[in-house]
Amino acid sequence: MTRMKMRTAVFAALMVTLPASGMSAANGNNIITVEAGAIGATTTLGGTVIPFKEVAFTAQMPGRVEFIAGVEGDWFKSGTVLVALDNDDLIAMRRSAQAALDTADVNWKNARVQYTKQVYSGSDYGGGENTGMGMPRMMDFMVTRPMTSMMGVDNPELSRRAKIYNQGTQIDQAQFARTQALAKLQELEAKLRDTKSIAPFSGVIVTKNIEKSNTVQPGMPLLTFADTRHLQIKVDVPARLMPGIQKDMVIPAKLDVGDTKIDTKVAQIYPMADSQRHTVTVKLDLPKDAPGGPGMYAEVMIPDVSTPVKNLPIIPKSSVIWRGSLPAVLIAADKGGEPLLRMVRLGGFVDDKSVSVLSGLSIGERILATPPSGMATEWNPAAK
Repeated sequence: MTRMKMRTAVFAALMVTLPASGMSAANGNNIITVEAGAIGATTTLGGTVIPFKEVAFTAQMPGRVEFIAGVEGDWFKSGTVLVALDNDDLIAMRRSAQAALDTADVNWKNARVQYTKQVYSGSDYGGGENTGMGMPRMMDFMVTRPMTSMMGVDNPELSRRAKIYNQGTQIDQAQFARTQALAKLQELEAKLRDTKSIAPFSGVIVTKNIEKSNTVQPGMPLLTFADTRHLQIKVDVPARLMPGIQKDMVIPAKLDVGDTKIDTKVAQIYPMADSQRHTVTVKLDLPKDAPGGPGMYAEVMIPDVSTPVKNLPIIPKSSVIWRGSLPAVLIAADKGGEPLLRMVRLGGFVDDKSVSVLSGLSIGERILATPPSGMATEWNPAAK
């Protein structure tokens, strides 16, 4: 017989009141009347505590690990270099690329100067070349060129424009070489950046997959970095329960740290359900002072709007007595008699101080709000 069946059998057998032997009559101030509360059905789902921000670094370049900032648990500020690979060869290539860029830049500037000279100094008289000084150059200008132009052998103006166009082409070629050298330099700078893993935010090293002097290849995991100051619960919710969840709504949860009960806030609802499991991923924000850390188990109470609301007895958590794993309450007796012990079946927690009762207790009955210390020693405020 399973534990759940054993509990059901015990509940059915212990619905009658049992005398709480050895207990004195309760003080009248300690007696309360069980009131009703409108309780909707909820489903408890298991989730995992995750950091609000988390990044997994992988190697982008092949190389040898030259530097690791620390180990798991070490905290670093944003912008800190976490892992660095050996980059001596890339630095040498970068210097060569910088020299090529400087050379291309000089050639480009020189081409522009020569173009300007050709435009403003390359006249019909002087041409674009040094044809001599004094009489020889004047004879070339006054006799030779006019005669060749008349004979159709040469067109000085056309030659001048051709030289200007050729010089402009040299400017374009120098510009293309300059752009190519700059692109090569930028490529090497990008590779140099890829040899370092830099913290994008302040956080802590969660896992470290490499050691100093290890040789890595592109795609190999280096480390996982996370901001553990802000935590969330990630839970996969069945699609049928999604109508009861909205962004920013408050949902109760229980952490696996002393069974701590806290209120969480829906931060993110994934837009699409998993096609195989038919669940929707939901992330809930935890309070800043919540105990625990990433990877811990948590339970979330998801409301089920498809089930009608019921009026159930609501009692203080302090009134519950635990006999092993079985909850019970003390029923106040009439006319100063001894209180009676009755087993009950508890539902979910209404708030930090109250819990609902599924069976074993009726609305309007009177119970002890705080049982005597001898009976309350087994009470676990976090039990369900």
